Amino acid sequence: MKVLRHTDPDWKQAAAALDRRAEASDQVREVVAGVIAEVRARGDAALRDFTERFDGLRLNELQVPAAELEVAWAQAGDELRAALEASHRNVFDFARRSLRQDWSGTNAQGAEVGEVYHPFERVGCYVPGGSAPLVSTAIMTVTLAAAAGVPEIVVCTPSGRDGRVNPGLLAALKLAGATEVYTVGGAQAIAALAYGTESIRPVAKIFGPGNSFVVEAKRQVFGAVAIDLLPGPSEVLILADHTGDPAFIAADILAQAEHGKDSQAGFLTDDAALLDAVLAEVERQAATLSRQEQLRPVLDKGVFCLLVPSLAEGACLVNAYAPEHLSLITEREAEILPLIRTAGAIFLGNHSPVAVGDFLAGPSHTLPTGGAGKSFPGLTVDMFQRRTSLIRLNRDSCTRSEPVVRAFAAVEGLDAHGASVAIRCR
Repeated sequence: MKVLRHTDPDWKQAAAALDRRAEASDQVREVVAGVIAEVRARGDAALRDFTERFDGLRLNELQVPAAELEVAWAQAGDELRAALEASHRNVFDFARRSLRQDWSGTNAQGAEVGEVYHPFERVGCYVPGGSAPLVSTAIMTVTLAAAAGVPEIVVCTPSGRDGRVNPGLLAALKLAGATEVYTVGGAQAIAALAYGTESIRPVAKIFGPGNSFVVEAKRQVFGAVAIDLLPGPSEVLILADHTGDPAFIAADILAQAEHGKDSQAGFLTDDAALLDAVLAEVERQAATLSRQEQLRPVLDKGVFCLLVPSLAEGACLVNAYAPEHLSLITEREAEILPLIRTAGAIFLGNHSPVAVGDFLAGPSHTLPTGGAGKSFPGLTVDMFQRRTSLIRLNRDSCTRSEPVVRAFAAVEGLDAHGASVAIRCR
């Protein structure tokens, strides 16, 4: 773990480095561009070849039969089903409350104006596999699509070494409302969802998190399809004063670190004693955990702890970093919380672990990472809705609008625009 104090000589340089914007390397961009081009040109054959090259697995059938999802749900243990149902209920209820509603009114000239919202007809949800089947991501993406009323919800997720998708993940997808599931992962899955292959029809919008190649693929297909946001490797920041519990804080750091790979965790405090206590707790608790292969590289390179001069300055560093998750623990919450502008989700107080947001609380855990929180919100149900504006004028409101249109048409040199209104007012 990297530890830095505001009294250290390199403090300003290190603090400035927290202001980031995620960008893919040239190598990642080139690899992804090649993958997309191959999938567009060769369809299913490219999907099979890339799966064999990257995952060491030759796929026969790309689609998981619907009956397999039914069996996975029927055979899920009582404890897992109860957990999935509890999570699904919270996420679905939260989503339904967040749906955008149609509305109408009149403008100053008397024209009727309004908006209507329709669900997308066909969307794609990417669910990562990797070192763990992300059952929770199935709930946190597919459930929102179902709550919005999307009729066709396509899921791409990499299979295990045996060529099969984890049955717990299939059970979650069945409950959440997936209508098609394909055992394809990586940038090739994003290309298939965007452009289509023989087996996978293209979608209108793509959702879900992934590694750097998946995120870059979403960036490159934007325009051919709509994209939700760019959620990559997971991260958490913790900002705490002396009221923070060091055992709880250390546990959240380790929960983040066990994601492995490019995960990051940061701890900011204005209390030196708390900083020392958290460092000791991390080492003590880490020794008791099972995923040492994932934990240790992140603890060595992906965890940083900063002693800041004040909590207010800590909040400024939080905004520069724009964390996916922020844990805020302070007796001055009413003062500090309004200062936070860029976090994907904020967990308030000692007893609000990020893991509850990952699995259960209600808001989707699909959140912007890599500094993208400065530009993107987390996943919400209205992202599965398409907005259309409605405008209706009668003769009176058209006549009242004509002088304004005439003035705009004159300055822009578009006399046909002005005439198209004037002809209705004679």
